[in-house]
Amino acid sequence: MRREPAWRIFANEYNSSSAVIRGSGERTPSYVITPIGAKVNRLFVVGVLTDVESLSGENELIRAHISDPTGVYTLYSGQFQPDVTATLLNTDIPSFLAFVGKVRIFEPEEGVIYLSVRPEAVYEVDADARDRWILEACRGTWERINAMKEAMSLSQPS
Repeated sequence: MRREPAWRIFANEYNSSSAVIRGSGERTPSYVITPIGAKVNRLFVVGVLTDVESLSGENELIRAHISDPTGVYTLYSGQFQPDVTATLLNTDIPSFLAFVGKVRIFEPEEGVIYLSVRPEAVYEVDADARDRWILEACRGTWERINAMKEAMSLSQPS
């Protein structure tokens, strides 16, 4: 099975998503549909690590926040991602980090969803990498906005 591409999406667009396509099987991916039309299963993000918090006594589960110019991503990492967890725990705050991760959807009740990311890999980067990511995320956002405009201008089917 090949991996799906990782989207470069700003935190605000990701966190504003309210539509979900749930996978039906154990290995079937779930997707988040963003307000401007991205169907996201994986993300590639570069931002600033703002905090890391241990949610269990032995750092078996941690929560981290990474900010971009529009908002904050929430990451959860644990015993099944030991390298990621170690990197997050040992990185100075604030630092520029890049991560690739899978979308995580928590739906405590009908119509209410909370989004987070399960990082697959995390790397410390520099400000230039962050700036290049911002430009790529802007380009992708612009393309999705234009595609949405075009779709909305089409006539209704008869």
